Amino acid sequence: MIYITGDTHGDFERINSLKLKKGDTLLICGDFGFIWDGSLKEEKILRQLGKKKFNICFIDGTHENFELLDEYEVGVFCGGKARNISGNLYHLMRGQIYCIEGNTFFTMGGGESPDIDMLFDNGAWSRREFPSTQELTEGAENLDKVNGKVDYIITHEPPSKIKSFMKLKTEMPARITGLNAYFDEMSKICEYKRWYFGSMHVDKHISTTHIAVFKKVINVETGEIIK
Repeated sequence: MIYITGDTHGDFERINSLKLKKGDTLLICGDFGFIWDGSLKEEKILRQLGKKKFNICFIDGTHENFELLDEYEVGVFCGGKARNISGNLYHLMRGQIYCIEGNTFFTMGGGESPDIDMLFDNGAWSRREFPSTQELTEGAENLDKVNGKVDYIITHEPPSKIKSFMKLKTEMPARITGLNAYFDEMSKICEYKRWYFGSMHVDKHISTTHIAVFKKVINVETGEIIK
């Protein structure tokens, strides 16, 4: 079975408490947070996660240490480029398509930090949080190869129309980026069952196809909440 959740931000207990079966896959929609300082404690946690009997597959968000993440060798996982972090722990890369348990998944991590101004002033901002032109182009080319048809889309950020809708009842206006607009164009040309994203930090069905995930764990295919 394939399950999905939102940003974990380095919260080990959120993953450690899950009772998934051998061969299951847990997808994480960005801001994984366990690759941050390169410490011995962090390396131990990554080994523990890799020893889980189920696969843990995360896309990157905005709050990641991209310099450390980029040090891992790029290989192949389920038909797409991926970094094997440790054992059954994988980083699913931007613009890739994976076939997991007979289902196809398009992934595109990255985005823009909501606190980008503060991070920039403190020297903690990384240009790598934005998908590069090469990554966006590769994503479009990979979608073109399958005629725009995938079962599921997994991103950190949502399309701009979804982001704007979710911000309507808040005091803060939606900060729309080129990536959000890129996703709008994807929505027009792609066929998919569901689109999951994590950056909004809420668990909510926005529409029949667009689902925001955060702390709940959901069966990707059925939409059933298991935790």
